[in-house]
Parts: sequence; structure tokens; C-alpha cells
Amino acid sequence: MAEAARRLTTLAEQVLGAPLPVRVRAWDRSESGPPGTPVLIVRRRRALRRLLWKPGELGLARAWVAGDLDVEGDLYEAMDLLTGHLWERGEDSVRRSRPAALLSALRDPALRAACRELLLLAGPLPPPAPPREEARTGGGPLHTVRRDKQAISHHYDVGNTFYERVLGPSMVYSCAYWGTDEDRAATLEDAQRAKLDLVCRKLALKPGQRLLDVGCGWGSMALHAAREYEVRVVGITLSEEQAAYARKRVAEAGLTDRVEIRVQDYREVHDGPFDAISSIGMAEHVGSARYAEYARDLYALLEPGGRLLNHQIARRPLRDEADYRVDEFIDRYVFPDGELAPIGRTVAQLEQAGFEVRDVEALREHYALTLRAWVANLEAHWDEAVRLTSPGRARVWRLYMAASALSFERNRIGVNQVLAIRTPPGGESGLALRTRDWR
Repeated sequence: MAEAARRLTTLAEQVLGAPLPVRVRAWDRSESGPPGTPVLIVRRRRALRRLLWKPGELGLARAWVAGDLDVEGDLYEAMDLLTGHLWERGEDSVRRSRPAALLSALRDPALRAACRELLLLAGPLPPPAPPREEARTGGGPLHTVRRDKQAISHHYDVGNTFYERVLGPSMVYSCAYWGTDEDRAATLEDAQRAKLDLVCRKLALKPGQRLLDVGCGWGSMALHAAREYEVRVVGITLSEEQAAYARKRVAEAGLTDRVEIRVQDYREVHDGPFDAISSIGMAEHVGSARYAEYARDLYALLEPGGRLLNHQIARRPLRDEADYRVDEFIDRYVFPDGELAPIGRTVAQLEQAGFEVRDVEALREHYALTLRAWVANLEAHWDEAVRLTSPGRARVWRLYMAASALSFERNRIGVNQVLAIRTPPGGESGLALRTRDWR
């Protein structure tokens, strides 16, 4: 086992077919690889067992969450350097795990020999059980009300204090709206307040109107709309913890006469019509099989002339959409059953439900800035975050948010605000001729 790092580096380069761009430190404290780069720490041999048992993203994720793998140095730089070695994209833009593809093929004798040595390094198989932070939503069809509630609970019911440390006082869990390049000094709180106000202005909220906030989270949008625009708000969430927190905030703000928070699925809302609907960072949970139903339900809940603001993460389209696969790390540890769709499909399905789509604003770079701010918050409160949840949960969040920031920065995913209207039969949209004035 002497100099395990050198052996690991040599084997990794044989398997991946290219030099590793980061330094490796192994469980025996040996190091190998280019100096001056981030260090990939293999703390325990069982990290290799996890990867051999589940080649690709899931094995890597389990090793990271369990603390078997770590990074010393700039996490963003490490992930950026490793991305092309761990994943590749074909002409159809489908992301494939290089280790999974190479370890499953094993046609080359040298590669087979490398894998045999990797098995010796790894120790006895099989690996330990998956970390307890892995989601278990049970069987059955996707996106039933019951299963969606389980998935939402896995992600959101991990303690409101934990989210306070990550999100900051705004408690807004979606892309903020930052200023211009000359105005980047704005705080996260300023940027989140600007986003909430942008949504309200796009919806043209007026005193006395009814707003439905789908996926209301901890109540920030509902509070802003009620306080600043004097509307009556119904906020719905599937998270019991979010609802309790939001109700407390509403009571402390003295807005119980204007804001009602419910634990309710969007499919169970039957007390429309509403003048406006906001859906901010919720539609990613709906699923492709249910999206047409989601669009129809929201359309039916609006008054003629009412507006929908749908704020949603989008992925890049594939040549063959049948090749789309949900990211294993995200599915098992972050958003169980979550799905992303290209913006074109989202717009088409909203229009097929009867909406007139009037504006699409891309906020990709804004989300990258937001995620970097959240990562900084998490790292600043790391010890407390670990105490509030678990070491594995804190590692999940750090990896997920940092990787997502890079994905937005590198244009692998985007986020868009879509303004859609239930246009009355006469065709009067109610929009100004110069729409982007948002007055």
C-alpha cells in the first residue's frame, strides 16, 4: 500500500486515457500529481469500492457524501478541471460518465489489468451501504400527490435554521436578480428583494387583487406582495416545516388578514379565480408527465386577463429527447424525482394550455452569482450547518450548489422567467406597448 496516491494516479490516467489535472492525496498520506493544483483527497479505500460497485456519478456522489472523498483548495477550480475527465458529451449533447463507460467496456487488456489493480487497492467488495442522506421515496408512479410530498419533504424538511444560514435573512430559495456590472456590490438580500419586486411588477399587482403563490417556500414572495402591493395572497407548499415558518413570519408582520399559507398541492386548489399566479422555482418538481396538467390547472385558476409568472430552470435540448436522463446525484441526494425541460418545451406547453406567452427573460448568470453567495454562506457557517443537519447533508449542499454555479456559468443549464397571460376573448392583454417597462 506504500505510495497509494502514485498508484491511484497511474491507474486513473490509464482508465481515463488522460493525465489527471489535479493532485491526489491518498489514505496513506502519499501525494501524486501536478503541484499547485487543487488536491483530491481519497480519505478511505472504500471510496474506490463505492466507485467500482457503482461506476460513474452515483459512486462518486456516495463517496463524497460519506466523506470518503474531499477536495483541498478551490472546489470550483477542482470541479472545473475534472469535468472533462469524469464526464463527456457526445454530438447529441448527452452527458455520459467516462468511468462508467470505460469500466463497463474493459475490452483493452491494459485497461483490464488496471482495473484488477484497482480492485486490489479498493479492498473487499461490496462497499458499505449508501449514506443515510440518500433519498428513499418508495415505489409507484412518479409525481402523484403523495410521492411529490415525500420528495419535497426530503429536500426542504431538514430544518429551517439550516436554510437561514444558507439563504440568509431573505429566505428566498431561487435565483436572485443582481444589478449591472457596475452595481455588483449589491448584497444577496438586495438582489433577492429586487427579484421579488420584478415578479410583482411583471404581474402588474394592484391593491385588493388575489395572488396564488405556487411553491411559496418560507413565505418571502407572499410577504413582499402583500406588504408592498397590498394584495391578498394564498401561498401553497408541500413542506410542513416551510408552512409553519411562513405562517410565523406572516403573523409577526401583522399580515394574517392578507396572507394565507396552506400545505396543499397545486392540483388541490379549487378556490380560484386569482388575478395573478407566481410559480418561482417550483415547476422543476412537476415532471414531464405532469407538466401539461400543471399548465392547464394554473390556466383554469386565473381570471381572464390574469397573469402567470413562471420562474424555472431549463436544460439544453437534446437531439433525441428520449436520451434525457435525470442527474443521479441530484435525484438521489438533492431533488428526488425532479426533471428539467428545455425552455422551448415549457413555452410550448404553456401555450398549448391556452396561455399567451408574452415575455421570456433569461437569468442564467444571475443564478450563478446567487449560488456562489449561498456557498459562501454555507462555508461561513459550516460547523453550525453540520450540527443542524449532518456532515453528509452539509457536503451534499456544498457540492450541489458549487456544481450548479459552474453549470450556469458554463451554459450547461439556464433559468428563465416566462410571463404568460390568460388573454380574454377580445384579445386585450393589458400589457404596455413597451413591455419591459413593467409598470
